[in-house]
This record gives sequence, C-alpha cells and structure tokens, in this order.
Amino acid sequence: MLAYLQERHEEWLGLYEARRAAGDGSGRAGVAAVFDAYADHANAAYVHGFRGCGLLNAAAELPSGAPGREQVRRHKEEVQQLRRHRVALRAQGPAVALSAAAVAVFPLAFYSSMRLSGVAVGTVVTIGSAPPAAALVAALVDRAVDGTPLSRRWAVGTALGLLGVTALAFSHAGPAGGGPVGAGAAAVDGWGHVASIGLGLLGGATYALDSWGAVRVIRTGIPTRAAMGAVFGLGGVLLMPVLVLTGSGILATRVNLAVVTHLAVVPMFLGYVLLGRGLASVGASTATTLSLAEPGAVVVIAVLALLLAGLVTTTAPGRGAVAG
Repeated sequence: MLAYLQERHEEWLGLYEARRAAGDGSGRAGVAAVFDAYADHANAAYVHGFRGCGLLNAAAELPSGAPGREQVRRHKEEVQQLRRHRVALRAQGPAVALSAAAVAVFPLAFYSSMRLSGVAVGTVVTIGSAPPAAALVAALVDRAVDGTPLSRRWAVGTALGLLGVTALAFSHAGPAGGGPVGAGAAAVDGWGHVASIGLGLLGGATYALDSWGAVRVIRTGIPTRAAMGAVFGLGGVLLMPVLVLTGSGILATRVNLAVVTHLAVVPMFLGYVLLGRGLASVGASTATTLSLAEPGAVVVIAVLALLLAGLVTTTAPGRGAVAG
C-alpha cells in the first residue's frame, strides 16, 4: 500500500512539473500548474478506471496513526511547500543572484591562486581571509539595513585578521625573484605572487559573500536544500561558458576526468551540502571561521605528498629538508 501511495505521489509530481514547464514562468502559472496537475491526474486513464484520488481515499479509509495516512500528509505538505518555497525564493532574488555570482567567481579565483603560489599559500590566503570578509559583509549589511554601528573592536580585529593572512602569504615568497615555494606552485615572478595574493583575497571575499547570501535566504524559512540548490544551481549555470571555452582538457585523459570528478563531488557538492547544514544553525562569519581548519589540513597533505614523492627527506625530529 505504501508503495502504491508513493507511486501516486511521484505520478502527480511528474504531472505538476510538466504543467509548470509548459507555463510562462509567472507566479500565476505556477499556481495554476498545481490545479491543472490534479485535473490531469483525475483524467488519466487507469487500468480499472478512475475511482477518485487514491491519496484522499487512503486518508479517509485508514485509521488514525496508520503509516499510509502519514504518507498522505507528507504529500499534501510537499504540495503546499512547492509554491511557498518558490515564492519565498523569488522574494530573495537579489540575495540568491549575488550568492550565485560569488559561487561562480570563487573557484576561478581560488584555483588560479593555488596554481600561481601553490596549494598551501593559495588556501591560507583564500580561506584565511574569508572569516573577516564574512564579518565585514554582515556588518555592512547590518549597518545599511538595521543601522547597527560598527564597533572599534570589530574594525581592529578584522583589519588585523586581513593583515595577518597577507603577511603569512608573502612570507612564503622564494628567495630568488620572489617566487613562491609550495606544492603545485607555478614558476612566477614577484608580480605573479602579488596576483596570486589578490586572487586569494578575491576568493575569500566571494566565499564569504556566498555564505552570507545563503544564510540570509535560509533565515527566511526556506529549507536548506532549496536555498543551497537555488544558489549553486544558478552558480553552475554561470560557470557553463567557462567550461565550454576551457574544458577541453578535462576529457583528454582519464586522470584529468577523475580529478575533476573528485573536485566536483567531494569539495564542491558534498562540502557545500555540509556547509548549508551548518549555515542553518550558525552565521556566515562563524561558519567561515570554522573552515580555517582547511589550511592546516592542506599543509599536512602537501607535506605528505612531498614525502611520498621523495622531494622531502626527514633529517631530524620536527625538521625536514628538500631533496636536491
């Protein structure tokens, strides 16, 4: 019986999506799609003829507390949420669009920074600058919308955080020509290293911006899955031209395809699903602060990779030397 009710529910959802896709995209067409789907459901040719809504029949005939009645209740709630969440997302359109743009810019800036200065430096700058950037975004919005003044302690703390991350990044410059030292670093001059720092700061700012926007949308009552799906779905669409123009190398080898698949599934999809769950409970600045564990993990992974490659040999406890 439960399988039958689930089948009827999925059948109705399919009819609703078909009606919604055939509409003009307006709110009125979306509401009409709900009623049209119920009419299509009633007019569908069943094997034994239409005998009323199977879900309502089950709700009327089953005793209180039966699993079937609970499944019918979930169906009705999902139908109500279809419109409620869609209207709420449209009301948060500016925040969704801004966050989606930040999602599209973030990987371009982040990975470009790592390519120029190495994984460790690029991650330290990008992730390290995200918490003060998130605090800055939240404070400016609070000041503009709610009139909340910025405290002197907040300003000093944010400035020190940004200066510390920048100083740490520049401390990794190589002795000859300012070239960076780090796993995966490209051979660049001093200006290339400056560009890497700038890209890292841009990545941190966009990471903070998409986190702030997601929090703003989620706090309106929209479920995490709907909010994150809208933000990252639109961000993915914005990145499609980049994929078309520069993505030919992805399919060149199996290794390239495997690496890109890993990046898409683990750090992007799974990572941001978990981020969305966290943002439902804490603010953007708190979530980005907790993400500071990432640079430490990256440094450890980079050292282990060098050890495995034979580029680093241990000379004493707590010390290492680069194999020449």
